Amino acid sequence: MNAVTASLADSATMMRRNFRHTRRNPLTLLNAVIMPIFVLFLMVYVLGGGFSVGTDYVDYATPGLIIMTVGYGIGPTATGVNSDMTTGFINRLRVMDVSRAAVLNAHVIATMLRTLVAIALVVGVSFLLGFSPSADFPEWLGAIGVVVLTTLAISWLTVAAGLAAKSPEGAGILGVPLMLLPFLSSAFVPADKMGPGVREFAEYQPFTPIIEALRGFLNGTPSTGTTVTAIAWCVGLTLIGYLWARASFTKRA
Repeated sequence: MNAVTASLADSATMMRRNFRHTRRNPLTLLNAVIMPIFVLFLMVYVLGGGFSVGTDYVDYATPGLIIMTVGYGIGPTATGVNSDMTTGFINRLRVMDVSRAAVLNAHVIATMLRTLVAIALVVGVSFLLGFSPSADFPEWLGAIGVVVLTTLAISWLTVAAGLAAKSPEGAGILGVPLMLLPFLSSAFVPADKMGPGVREFAEYQPFTPIIEALRGFLNGTPSTGTTVTAIAWCVGLTLIGYLWARASFTKRA
């Protein structure tokens, strides 16, 4: 067995460990679903009528809720990674023939799969509320690609934050900005309708082009420029998260 195969096998073992933890604590998945669904009901039935977005508000808000779901699913990952580091689990792997980096890979993969399940549930509720995308099959593939890339980027940033924190509680706090940034984007109202200062921030932060790219695919009107910008942000954030995580892991492990 070569090094790559051994690392993949170790990652699979660590991922099964993470899935067992999720199965024993299903609230980690429910928490990632309940809040986005609550916000969806709030925005569509309470506040949505006050916004002029040029289309049914549920069609406008759903892409933002999808990306928001990514942020709400990262809390258990940050605390789990930090616990593995601070409780000595990583150190115990030193005396075993196990790739320590497999722990990080497993957390990223488990987070992505858990988040994609949560997103599927949120989209299902959106359909019940009247969500009617105009995307054809290639555009659906494009939308799925944007979601997967975003989830990968946020997962690596979360793992890095968990490694950098001094305690599980601190790790959870470091993930809060990733949950709040979608509110300061075009998730629920067009950026050009925001006030000065907030509008500029919304236009140039990463979640706005990601949400607009996803919205374009789902509405059947994808924009090449917006999509390229969204992919660039996702790749850049993934690289930052990966390098940060590797540096913190090497330093602390």
